[in-house]
Amino acid sequence: MTKVLILDQSKSMRKTLGERLAYEGYAIESTDDVSEASKMCSRMAFDLVLTDDSRTASPLGIPFIVLAGAGDNQIQQAVAAFRDGAIDFLQIPADINRLYDTLRRCAQEHERESPAENPVSQRNTPQPPVRAHRTRTSDVQPIIGSSDEIGHVREVIDRIAAFDTRTLIVGENGTGKELVAHWLHAKSRRAGGPFVEVNCAAIPSELIESELFGHERGAFTSAIKQRKGKFEQATGGTLFMDEIGDMSLAAQAKVLRALQENRISRVGSDKDIAVDVRVIAATNKNLREEIGKGNFREDLYHRLSVIVIRVPPLRERASDIPELTRHFIDEISETYGIAPKKIDGDAMQALSSLRWSGNVRELRNVVERLIILSGDRITRSDVLAYCQS
Repeated sequence: MTKVLILDQSKSMRKTLGERLAYEGYAIESTDDVSEASKMCSRMAFDLVLTDDSRTASPLGIPFIVLAGAGDNQIQQAVAAFRDGAIDFLQIPADINRLYDTLRRCAQEHERESPAENPVSQRNTPQPPVRAHRTRTSDVQPIIGSSDEIGHVREVIDRIAAFDTRTLIVGENGTGKELVAHWLHAKSRRAGGPFVEVNCAAIPSELIESELFGHERGAFTSAIKQRKGKFEQATGGTLFMDEIGDMSLAAQAKVLRALQENRISRVGSDKDIAVDVRVIAATNKNLREEIGKGNFREDLYHRLSVIVIRVPPLRERASDIPELTRHFIDEISETYGIAPKKIDGDAMQALSSLRWSGNVRELRNVVERLIILSGDRITRSDVLAYCQS
């Protein structure tokens, strides 16, 4: 069972978030006191800390996520959070589904680790914040659908996975670009190496260089120790650069050099470090248009786009909606520990007729809402009442 410590000054946040996560099956402890949190960590091997202040969580030596309220100064908070080593920065409740995704990955990691490999003394030793794991095809969520459009995506994955060729995955938000990247890694010769993700849109521009290439102690004010960047962490495996279209031009130049030379240098160092990584990038933007606007480097685009995989929006593969819906009903029902609900034919037709601007991600959220709010079975009236697509 994944163990989560909530270290937050807000009593209501600790109570509300704790209850929701406990209902999802996580072991939850909470406090507003830093010294108490330290004592709790010495008694229990927590997998993750959720906090409102990165300064309080960083000394605990456990991966942590900073949670911000809607009214907080989020830009300054995000900068401080990533400098202190946060693995993510989320706004609650807006990003609650993203938090669940992170916790699910954490739970999968916990299940794959044996006690001998992961003693308490090691779990409480400071580790670099990195989303990396050994990947087997059985660990990766399936790509659901029988349409020609999604079949073509699977075919391209099978053809190119064995090669280290750089790949650009394009598509709207929520279409499953990250899932495609996971499959490319899982079917590659690098599957035994790390899969490291970096969301280029979530990291402030002034920190992206440190995140990607690491830094030396004293490189800037808050650099109290040496830190490896994502390129080094991904050596021998795959680096997935999500939302590459949101990266600053200055950072793009650094990435281009790394791709050209397979070498990087940490911030504050003039020493080159050889890296062996396969780079997969993804974006929801039209990079050719961004090149025309001067927002993206054309030479970097050509370095990244040896192979381009377009993940179709759900409206272009509407025939997959029934299969996806049944998959989500089974998956979500198993998570909640309830029997899968039946769905009426006209309810399925109603779902299939919608445009789904949020794509597969939105469909999953709607299915979860229908499972919770509908009666014994999901009807067309439930879809009309609870689906806001």
